[in-house]
Amino acid sequence: MEEKSVLKKMTIAAAVSAVTLLAATQASMAQTKLKWAHVYETSEPFHTASVWAAQEIGKRTNGRYAIDVYPASQLGKEADINQGLSLGSVDIIISGSSFAAKSFPPIGVTYYPYTFRDADHLLAYTKSDIFKELAKGYEDKSGHHIVAVTYYGVRQTSSNKPIKTCADMKGLKMRVPDVPAYLAMPRACGANTAPIAFAEVYLALQNGTVEAQENPLTTIEAKKFYEVQKHIVLTGHIVDHLNTVIAGALWKKLSDEDKKIFTDVAQEAAAKATGEIKQNEAKLVAFFKEKGLTVTEVDKNEFRDTVLKNVSFETFGYRKADWEKIQAVK
Repeated sequence: MEEKSVLKKMTIAAAVSAVTLLAATQASMAQTKLKWAHVYETSEPFHTASVWAAQEIGKRTNGRYAIDVYPASQLGKEADINQGLSLGSVDIIISGSSFAAKSFPPIGVTYYPYTFRDADHLLAYTKSDIFKELAKGYEDKSGHHIVAVTYYGVRQTSSNKPIKTCADMKGLKMRVPDVPAYLAMPRACGANTAPIAFAEVYLALQNGTVEAQENPLTTIEAKKFYEVQKHIVLTGHIVDHLNTVIAGALWKKLSDEDKKIFTDVAQEAAAKATGEIKQNEAKLVAFFKEKGLTVTEVDKNEFRDTVLKNVSFETFGYRKADWEKIQAVK
């Protein structure tokens, strides 16, 4: 009798262990924890769209992935989080193509002035064959996979001198970051550029160290440059954007079904953030006019032709054929 009782207890214990093990296995399957990092503030559309995406991926995979979003450089600066993809300290990031171009220079062609007509052209590019080619080139070199691209805003010019043509910029003292692609248009038009630190731009404009600068309208508003500038010139020279990148180690582990979920959600999130940024920009033209600034439209073709004549693609490691393919995307 005792043996039977012991055997019965052992059987029950084994059954309980098996159930516990199964539950633990299911729980661990249910809780693949991932880290999603970026350098933007919590109030910005890039963050709110990332949080939505993290929750949505959780829902669509029935809770198999729990994604925590780390905003505002919590896991490091942009260079650090890019490195983190390879080190395994982060799984998903949002970052500019200039960082992707460090692994694969041709993908940076999207920063060449006047590559994109507008935000819609940028989003159409992300569904094109040339995007797939460049993203594959980046993946072959870095091991990481780009799933989506978000519109960041169009870089425009603010100035204390009226500008209607590219030639009007000749000799203009202009603050431009020390980024070759950002320098291309101002230098091609003859501006005298200075790489003043971002935190010091307001003061430099105020005291006349420089007369002009370039940034998206949202930045011109946030940093109050409009207080020390008379003109907003819609040069629209670069359509700035951010890539959503998944670490190669994670991408390889995902099933085809999960790859589709991660891609679909990342692209929907990018479209959400893009829509918000477009709305914000549209409101700002009226805002600057209310503040007494002159807002000037220019002939972008004239600016573009001057850049094409003066700035070779090869200088940056870009390929003109890629740029032409992007131009052809409708």
